[in-house]
Amino acid sequence: MIDKDSIETLKQHIDIVDVIGSYIELKKAGANFKANCPFHGEKTPSFVVSPTKQIFHCFGCGIGGDAIKFVMEYEKLSYPEAIEKLASQYNFTLKYSKTQGDFSQAKRVLDLLKEWYYKNLDKENNALNYLYSRGISRASIENFEIGYAPSSKEVMNYLNSLHIPLPVAEEAGVVAKGERGYYARLSERVIFPIFSPNGSIVGFGGRTMVNHPAKYINSPQTKLFNKSRLLYGYSRAKEYIYRQKSIIVCEGYLDVIMLHQAGFKNAVATLGTALTQEHLPLLRKGEPKIVLAYDGDSAGVTAALKASRLLSSHGFEGRVVLFPDGKDPADMVASRDIDSLKSLLSGGDELIAFVLKMIASSYDLSNPYEKEKAVAEAKDYLMGLGDIVSEAYIPFASSVFGVATAHFSKIVNNSNRRYQQKDIEIRQEVTDPAWQVIIKTLIANERLVDDVVDIISPEMAGPHKRALDALFRGERDDSELIGIEIDEDIPVLEEDELKKTLILQVQNWYIRKLKSITADKSLPYQKKSWLIRKIKTDILPRLKKGELVAYESDFTI
Repeated sequence: MIDKDSIETLKQHIDIVDVIGSYIELKKAGANFKANCPFHGEKTPSFVVSPTKQIFHCFGCGIGGDAIKFVMEYEKLSYPEAIEKLASQYNFTLKYSKTQGDFSQAKRVLDLLKEWYYKNLDKENNALNYLYSRGISRASIENFEIGYAPSSKEVMNYLNSLHIPLPVAEEAGVVAKGERGYYARLSERVIFPIFSPNGSIVGFGGRTMVNHPAKYINSPQTKLFNKSRLLYGYSRAKEYIYRQKSIIVCEGYLDVIMLHQAGFKNAVATLGTALTQEHLPLLRKGEPKIVLAYDGDSAGVTAALKASRLLSSHGFEGRVVLFPDGKDPADMVASRDIDSLKSLLSGGDELIAFVLKMIASSYDLSNPYEKEKAVAEAKDYLMGLGDIVSEAYIPFASSVFGVATAHFSKIVNNSNRRYQQKDIEIRQEVTDPAWQVIIKTLIANERLVDDVVDIISPEMAGPHKRALDALFRGERDDSELIGIEIDEDIPVLEEDELKKTLILQVQNWYIRKLKSITADKSLPYQKKSWLIRKIKTDILPRLKKGELVAYESDFTI
């Protein structure tokens, strides 16, 4: 674990304008800097960086934080990874504490085993011949650091020779504990090291050489390894993904290795799991178009359909390429059918078109009742997309299902009505300037927080309830708090003005509360009478005299 004091020293060592300015173009705007937000599309700059407060905030999408938060979001890195990246950029040496949360020992185990597995491969002709038979070159073996894990006994002996505590090896996911003690999870298998997006070893995949029932297995879930967030080959592919604005997602290790070998260096693969929502941040990085390169069998089609629905519903653009005749990318590279492979990968169906075709194929469209169900499912799917996108696919959908476009015309109308209603609801309670001023004053004068915490409740702040609650909890990295703090149009009050503003806001809240209590027919008569009397004869008179009244939990009803 990175030492907390070391992190604080790093924060003092870096400048947020320098950090963010190395990613996007910043322009001076008064005491701050502005830019078009890199996290959502916009034409008018609403992304603000404050050099004095060392924070950023986008008034369009609401994201905000410090330099570390920016790097995390922009690079799609974890908190420790972002810190380490910044430390590397600024030539800053981090210190690590040896606590229970320190996984440096587990990483060391993975690194040592990776090197050992790699050396073992040349000693195992069976494994080496298998790789060569699949068309994998020596250069690819070296590039992907492919290795071999011998018997469980040999793996355990190697770990013992290094005096590695077995609980640490278990934490790294390389051994497990059974009834007879510890044993190696991967044995007698060709080993494919798995790396994090920034190139750190986090686990292994293994292909059996002894006809084990499980042909492929991966490391188990650990603090370092989460297969639902990783893509095999990504650390080697990312440079090409960013450059080509395209990423090929396939199904296996060999597909990735062989595609890279053939020059398709933007190829990656899921790790024995379907594409999930947890993969999306990684796929979003660089905004590439997605090419789903899956087998054409029933399992591949099912996986492609699920992935296409997921990606299209989250605004990804891409295509589906299904490999025919039982072939896969690795087979085509091995047979040197590169021209056909290029042609195949450049074709396929667009994601949305593929989903619509698959929906149509799952119904008997010659039956009007079946057709109605199919069209209803297609409409539900299209309504989950953006208005412009769904409207653009209406002619295609009408052609696929053999119905007039009028059957899909309500999609856009209903969608527009839904978003319009949502916009109205948002506009009804977007901001309350008085509470923004109160919150900014409390941010600027933290000692005042203790004076008011018993006077006001977060629910009094209306649309800013979350921000006030975060302030009371000391959560200064809350995005709304950062937005209020960085907004130069929100003033900071003097203490006497703060008191006057607070009294007025609290008074207005109790007046509204009095009306709601009076109209509430579900309250017991005795409880309602007491609350009404309390507000009318005690709280409001004291507030009108300029006295701040302590908030009572009875009014949370």
